[in-house]
Amino acid sequence: MNPSALFLNSPLILSDFYSQQTGANVWLKMDALQPSGSFKARGMGHACARYYQQGARRFIASSGGNAGLAVAYAGAQLGAEVLVIVPRTTKARAIDLIERQGAQVEVHGENWNQAHEYALSLVDEHSAYLHPFDDPLIWEGHASLIDEVVAAGLAPDTVVLSVGGGGLLRGIALGLERNGLLGTQIIAAETRGAASLAAAKSAGKRVSIDGIESIASSLGARQIAQAAFEVAQRPTTHSCVVSDTQAVQGCKTLLDEHRVLTEPACGASIAALSQSSEIALGSNVLVVVCGGVGMSVQGLMAL
Repeated sequence: MNPSALFLNSPLILSDFYSQQTGANVWLKMDALQPSGSFKARGMGHACARYYQQGARRFIASSGGNAGLAVAYAGAQLGAEVLVIVPRTTKARAIDLIERQGAQVEVHGENWNQAHEYALSLVDEHSAYLHPFDDPLIWEGHASLIDEVVAAGLAPDTVVLSVGGGGLLRGIALGLERNGLLGTQIIAAETRGAASLAAAKSAGKRVSIDGIESIASSLGARQIAQAAFEVAQRPTTHSCVVSDTQAVQGCKTLLDEHRVLTEPACGASIAALSQSSEIALGSNVLVVVCGGVGMSVQGLMAL
C-alpha cells in the first residue's frame, strides 16, 4: 500500500476571520479531519507503511494519545497486528478509541517513559516500534503537509504550529526544505507548563523541564527531540508560549468560526496568531490545525 493512502490531502482553507484579525492572509490546513483525528495520521501512516514493506507484521506503540490512535488506524488498514502500551494515567476514552480500531491495549507504568521502555522490550524481528515523534520516517510523513500546500499554489511566508516532542516541527521544516522554502519562518507554539522548546532555546541546549503542568496534555514532552532542537535553533524559528486559557479560547474560536473541534494542544497554535509578534501584515500565514481526539464539546465548554 502506498503510504499516502493512509492519510488525506486535508482541506486548505483561507480564513476570513483570522485574516481580518491579524491583517495577514491566514490559511488553515485542516489536519483535524484526518481519519484518526490528527496530523499524526501522516507520520504514523507513512512509517507503518514503510515498516510493513520491510516485513513488519506487528506494530508496537507507546502512546495512549493521538500517536497511538494513528498507529492503530494504520495497522487496521494494512492488516497488521497492533499493540499499544499506555501508562496508567491514560484516559478510558483514549483506550476505547484505540481498541475500536482493533488494536490491543496494555497498561504499564506510571508515565510515558516507563511505557516507552517496556514497549521497546517487546520488539522482535517481526515487529516495528513506532516512536510518537522521534523517527525520520515520521518526519517524512509529516513533510507531506507542505507538499500538499505547495501543490495547491501556496508558498507560505510563515507556518504556525504546535510543538510537543517536535515531530511535526521537524517534519514541516523538512517539507519546507525540499520545496525550496528556506526563508519561510516557523512560529512554534507551546503552553506554559509544557514549554520544552522555549526552555531549550533559552538554554541553548536540550533540557528536560521539571514536569508537565498544562491542560494541553498532548504537548507533554519534557524534552524535545534532538532533530527538533536543531530546527528550533535556526533564526527562522520563533517560540511563542501561550497560557492554557489562551489555548482553550483558541479551540473555542476555531469551533465557532470553522466548526472544527480540537484539543488545547492545537488551540495553542490558534492563540499564537494573536500573541506572536512575528506575523507581518499582508503575508501568507499557514496554520497547521493539528487536531486531536482528547476533547469533547462538553469538555471544552466546561473549561
